[in-house]
Amino acid sequence: MAQTYLIAGLGNIGPEYALTRHNMGFMTLDALAAASNVVFSTQRYGDLAEMKLKGNTLHLLKPSTYMNLSGKAVAYWVHKYNIAPENLLVVVDDLALPFGTMRLRKSGSDGGHNGLKSIDYHLISNQYARLRLGIGNGFAPGGQIDFVLSELMLEEKRILPQVLTAATEAIKCFVLEGPDRAMTKFNRKAPPQPEQDQSKSSEENSSSKAE
Repeated sequence: MAQTYLIAGLGNIGPEYALTRHNMGFMTLDALAAASNVVFSTQRYGDLAEMKLKGNTLHLLKPSTYMNLSGKAVAYWVHKYNIAPENLLVVVDDLALPFGTMRLRKSGSDGGHNGLKSIDYHLISNQYARLRLGIGNGFAPGGQIDFVLSELMLEEKRILPQVLTAATEAIKCFVLEGPDRAMTKFNRKAPPQPEQDQSKSSEENSSSKAE
């Protein structure tokens, strides 16, 4: 039976935040929308797009409230579309996971994430699924805010397309096969490796043969 879902990707609006670690949720939804040939439009409390997935309706939400007030946008659209708790999925960055890894959970604590704290507050519940995308924790004591609001490093940008593809596939699996199956398939232990440059690979192979 076809169902309606709200997929909320968290982040901060504005070009200055576009490729920052805290915007992994935005990046994931942008990738999902692009792959599905749908576009976002500015609505109340955020940018929204709608896509179909084998009869299911997915409302994609990028809140415009900034991270700390994400719950205001999520709660509004949950009630607007009458979304069942089990059909809400929030995509967020996670300091506790290495970059490139992901963890899907059906519910849980906010883990210190201000976006999740806001959602818990406005929904008066933490009984909703969340897809956590690792961003690592390479910062000195007291440097957390600067770290999450800084751009990805070059090596992270190289594997970012693979990370986002995996995240979008996890979202589709969540909808089509359910959270348990999605957790089994996508709760990764190791980050993806960047695709090797073929020309460089050929040069290395030639060099090896010459030696």
